[in-house]
Amino acid sequence: MENLIQLVNKIQRACTALGDHGEESAMPTLWDALPSIAVVGGQSSGKSSVLESIVGKDFLPRGSGIVTRRPLVLQLHKIDEGREYAEFMHLPRKKFTDFAAARQEIADETDRETGRAKGISSVPIHLSIYSPHVVNLTLVDLPGLTKVAVEGQPDSIVQDIENMVRSFIEKPNCIILAISPANQDLATSDAIKISREVDPKGERTFGVLTKIDLMDKGTDAVDILEGRAYKLNFPWIGVVNRSQADINKNVDMIAARRRENEYFANTPEYRHMASRMGSVHLGKVLSKHLETVIKSRIPGLQSLISKTIIELETELSRIGKPIAVDTGGKLYMVMEICRTFDQIFKDHLDGIRPGGEKIYQVFDNQFPASLKRLQFDKHLSMDTVRKLITEADGYQPHLIAPENGYRRLIESCLVSIRGPAEAAVDTVHGILKDLIQKSMNETVELKQYPTLRVELGSAAVESLERMREESKKATLLLVDMESGYLTVEFFRKLPQDAEKGGNPTHSLFDRYNDAYLRRIATTVLSYVNMICGGLRHTIPKSVVYCQVREAKRSLLDHFFTELGKKEGKQLASLLNEDPAVMQRRTNLSKRLELYRSAQSEIEAVAWDK
Repeated sequence: MENLIQLVNKIQRACTALGDHGEESAMPTLWDALPSIAVVGGQSSGKSSVLESIVGKDFLPRGSGIVTRRPLVLQLHKIDEGREYAEFMHLPRKKFTDFAAARQEIADETDRETGRAKGISSVPIHLSIYSPHVVNLTLVDLPGLTKVAVEGQPDSIVQDIENMVRSFIEKPNCIILAISPANQDLATSDAIKISREVDPKGERTFGVLTKIDLMDKGTDAVDILEGRAYKLNFPWIGVVNRSQADINKNVDMIAARRRENEYFANTPEYRHMASRMGSVHLGKVLSKHLETVIKSRIPGLQSLISKTIIELETELSRIGKPIAVDTGGKLYMVMEICRTFDQIFKDHLDGIRPGGEKIYQVFDNQFPASLKRLQFDKHLSMDTVRKLITEADGYQPHLIAPENGYRRLIESCLVSIRGPAEAAVDTVHGILKDLIQKSMNETVELKQYPTLRVELGSAAVESLERMREESKKATLLLVDMESGYLTVEFFRKLPQDAEKGGNPTHSLFDRYNDAYLRRIATTVLSYVNMICGGLRHTIPKSVVYCQVREAKRSLLDHFFTELGKKEGKQLASLLNEDPAVMQRRTNLSKRLELYRSAQSEIEAVAWDK
């Protein structure tokens, strides 16, 4: 069973090293799930003395005001023999055999994190003590609860400390060691007050009564220690700490423990409970209880670890692999990312992903509607027809309506089709640009490399611009061809009536009668509508061929050509990953390693008896 406590100690140290101690984490932390014992007490409650009595060493800073300003994770390791020593996690491989030096290091490390302005921090200090005189146990020493800020501290320090203490002890896996002095009214005990708030039934709270030897004559703590004054699920334990004079004289801790035992054994009021009093008994009780709690939490720990491993692996997969080292690896990585993007883009055009259907809507709705809005009849008003037909006669009148007149009327109508044709090209271009942006957003790997994303996006848009220009030329050429050559068969089918022609005896502007001009307008309108019907089908074909089909075929061809010319440093610049992403991957990888290690080790010792 002792293996379980050692395992939890090891995992807690690893959690602290990774910053996985419950702060600013999106996922539940392993630290929170591990059972721990938090030591809570007000200032001058004897909290530090209790801890030192359990350890048997003077190692905690002392002084006025708030001395403990960071959580101290104290891990006790029982060794069979050898010299006692302490180790800090932030100073690996350095053994402190002088516990006065360890005490100074706690103070210095606190100042390094919080500054010398007596501020507080929830980032723990990790201290392991190895000794033949301790039991395997982990305790978290928290800052003492206070009611008044000392000089140099903000007014919020009182509430800040309470919030920090509460954040530790409100977790269901936390065992609360509530330290209260016997020479004060228990109703005013800071430790009991806050413990009662987070553990109203006393199911997680161990009560420790200090300074029993300092109670007024004629009073005792029997009612409290026997659970009548304030009942907890676990028996109260009384301790007798060293006096300030003993501390000043550096009285040996072993001698102090012996004197504590003698006090309870020889004091009539406490003689009947002496066997369950004292700091040695407190350490054993806590160690045994911690072992029991750890074992009961093993199934929940295993479940949490398995679930978190899956979440971490999923997140790492989403972030992507680290950058290749060699030039060939970098080129291959860039090409693979580009191909992934290109395939996503094609999927949008082919209907596998949404967005490509907007192109069809352009040809099925927007382009035909824009042709209808042209209103060719406005180009064929009587005044316009008369003017163009008459001007086409030149210096001598034609006996029938001149061909040039027809051509000019038709050209004046067809030229207006250029606008909707160009609009169709530009609209499809805009849709393709949107699909490029959409495809980049959906290419997970591009989020990892912002420089490559910018370069790839620019290259793709430049390709679309070239395709748009080619498409515009081809599309407008279709319109211009219709203007440059009239369909002969259409006009051959028209009835030839010379009598409806012009009368050369009339003046220049009255040569053609209105009925004949209206007939010309009707003929031209019929021809232009016929041409529009044809262009409605050929222009979409031209746009699709020159833009959509070409984008699917060669969107990144130019980019790939330029990519092959780049050297290692240039490729590395494309894979210039966001530092935040790199740090995120590193943190996730370390955390995943921690959870995998914890999983295998817990499985190895979970049922060891």
